[in-house]
Amino acid sequence: MEVILKTDIKGLGYKNDLVDVKPGYGRNYLIPQGFAVLATPSNKKILEENIKQAAHKADKIKKEAEAIAEKLEKVSLEIKAKIGESGKIFGKVTTLQLSDALAEKGIDVDRKKISISQPVTSAGDFEAEIDLHREVKTNVKFSVVAE
Repeated sequence: MEVILKTDIKGLGYKNDLVDVKPGYGRNYLIPQGFAVLATPSNKKILEENIKQAAHKADKIKKEAEAIAEKLEKVSLEIKAKIGESGKIFGKVTTLQLSDALAEKGIDVDRKKISISQPVTSAGDFEAEIDLHREVKTNVKFSVVAE
């Protein structure tokens, strides 16, 4: 079943992408939630027209994402956490904490765009990937230290 995505969906695609999904996933989740519409010929024509009109705006957004990526490569974050005697932290470092730490540095990134490849359960240096745009991804280094 072909659908046109209305929003970015992690692991599936970005807004205005034409994707193939299983019929049940499309009918029972994507379309009722408003995340996608059926890829009928008329909807495809509307999509093409929207892409033409949004080309200039998309270029501007991409340039902004590249500027933020440059800032992020220079930034190193320090996340404070309570650490036990064994060297492990209580709980784990989340994307929300990274988003808040970036906001303190003056860089506003939505926590949903941040992904940490491995669970951070101890002190040390780590890296997180930030998906700013469909063509702009960057890594940010952060260290977990005792509070």
